Amino acid sequence: MRAVVIGGSGATGRELVKQLIQDSRFQEVIVLVRRPYFEKHAKLTEFLVDFENLQQYKDQIQGDVAFSCLGTTLKDAGSKGAQWRVDHDYQLVFASIAKTNDIESFVLLSATGADENSSFFYNKMKGTLENNVRKLVFPQFVILQPGGIERPNSDRAGEKIFIKLLKICNAIGLFKRYQPITTARLAKAMIASYFKFKEKYKVVSLNEIRRMSK
Repeated sequence: MRAVVIGGSGATGRELVKQLIQDSRFQEVIVLVRRPYFEKHAKLTEFLVDFENLQQYKDQIQGDVAFSCLGTTLKDAGSKGAQWRVDHDYQLVFASIAKTNDIESFVLLSATGADENSSFFYNKMKGTLENNVRKLVFPQFVILQPGGIERPNSDRAGEKIFIKLLKICNAIGLFKRYQPITTARLAKAMIASYFKFKEKYKVVSLNEIRRMSK
């Protein structure tokens, strides 16, 4: 099988690409990135793309399953509009091309609390993307909704503090739906969900993610 990945240079995406390469069920892994990133591997094909003009690379978006884990922070993006462009628009264009090219399965990394009607910007953005991709009607559409994500060697001080506080709260039974999960386990669950869930539309909760990634 051939997998196509967008967001491969992010923390979860890097782990996903690594695991896809190691998985004998996949013969080829296509990764769309802004600049050269991965070491060469016989199973890996890396395409350098301009995400503002993703339609120009539609011939490269071919495969059995597309994995989408692109995302940025408000701080890195610089504005809500710029973050929406990356987290929503780029991924929706990618999904639209995948659908046009008859890729049957689309696996989307989203977040707990995603809701297009939310008053919180991040949750609204994630929920809107989920609904817009669903309207494309893939034969198989899987959404994973983790809580906190533990990124190895993260240089984001605020993120590290948040994860520590979240673990303390989890230890006393609070905010369990946001329980942190490592990128390695999350990537494992993304791959497992593709093989496990065959329905047209499936939202994978944090508890299911944790069970599949043991």
